[in-house]
Amino acid sequence: MAEQGAAGVASAVAESVQYQGRKTSRQGSEQRRQLILDAAMRIVVRDGVRGVRHRAVAAEAGVPLSATTYYFKDIEDLLTDTFAQYVERSADYMAKLWATSEGVLRQLLAQDDGSAASRTRLVDEIARMTADYVSRQLSNRRDFLMAEQAFRQEALLCPRLAELVRAHERILAQGARQMLQVIGSHHPEQDAQMLTAIIEQMEYQGLLEQTNRQADGQMLAILTRYLHLVLASV
Repeated sequence: MAEQGAAGVASAVAESVQYQGRKTSRQGSEQRRQLILDAAMRIVVRDGVRGVRHRAVAAEAGVPLSATTYYFKDIEDLLTDTFAQYVERSADYMAKLWATSEGVLRQLLAQDDGSAASRTRLVDEIARMTADYVSRQLSNRRDFLMAEQAFRQEALLCPRLAELVRAHERILAQGARQMLQVIGSHHPEQDAQMLTAIIEQMEYQGLLEQTNRQADGQMLAILTRYLHLVLASV
């Protein structure tokens, strides 16, 4: 296992998130600020980042226009905090997911007797787990993935967003590195970069097209082939 598990990395990312907008001390003020951020996220999913404007967000949140400009002095602060909230929530979700996955990985590793057949079963099971993860993302967290794609594009122009994107990417990368260490990769960092790139491309393709059993089968076949190629090189 990695020195710091994927669940630990996810928790650390969640705790490290910092917001740029005006801080609140009263519960009512924090609730209004939360309404604004949630409204901005809905607009990002529906209309893209360029749809986020103070007036549009105020209308979506059902708050006065002055409220959005009070908490966020400009659109960059509003966008940064909207994505920061996404990263924090996503990191919390991933921490729970990886905590469960780490237990499964340990069980799989304990069943590996070192034989070729046993190692093949291990790799096949990890490929299935990874394919199931992508399928769940596309089925249950589609709006979040849409927002993530929008923020990734905007991060090319906004250094503060780019920092959050990198923090968010560390969560998936560490999980991939951990799984690859289980199957004995001699180059887990490089192999994890390849695996995360494959996963991200599958997510993007899944957003473009409706997922179906054929697509799920192809996704599993690609992941299985890649992981067996990693195994063949160790």
